[in-house]
Amino acid sequence: MTEELEDYILSHIDKEGEALARLDRETHLYHLRPRMCSGHLQGRLLKMFVRMIRPKRVLELGTFTGYSALSLIEGMDADGELHTIEIDDELEDFIRSHFEASPYSERLHLHIGDACDIVPRLGMRFDLVFIDANKRHYLDYYNIVFDFVEPGGFIIVDNTLWDGKVVDWGKKLDAQTDGILKFNDFVSSDSRVERVILPIRDGLTIVHKL
Repeated sequence: MTEELEDYILSHIDKEGEALARLDRETHLYHLRPRMCSGHLQGRLLKMFVRMIRPKRVLELGTFTGYSALSLIEGMDADGELHTIEIDDELEDFIRSHFEASPYSERLHLHIGDACDIVPRLGMRFDLVFIDANKRHYLDYYNIVFDFVEPGGFIIVDNTLWDGKVVDWGKKLDAQTDGILKFNDFVSSDSRVERVILPIRDGLTIVHKL
């Protein structure tokens, strides 16, 4: 993907909207690792997935600054709600300021803490789960959320190609790459689901629970 080709794509898809553009700009100005922000292309893709799936309840693991959450709920029906979990409490004020300014604020529910603790406590079932949290624990997250996903529901997982490190054969694995490889290997043989990996940005795995 060249910069020129990416610019062409972005100029031929739906605009991201003023609120999302402002959030993306402030993320790059004020936060470390702004690359973690989903951004224009992935944000429009997440919204489109929601339009197709029409979930009543969405769960997100890994809010970061809130771009993906706002993209997801933008595509939901008026009676849908989104729960998003972020472990870094230093991001809370920034996230809430953007959520509260959103027309979807009453249907956005932010939870601060460890997803492994929070998901079981929520006691809810979800039609769609988006995982974009600590790569070391991807398989743990998958196993934790699986029973809370409705039959026929979807799990979307970001960064599953991890800058191509998943095929760096023979190199010493860092903990994050190792976590992604374990997740990818497990899901590829999980008879309870259908799955496909899309080579978009850093890899996006779509899992359909049978």
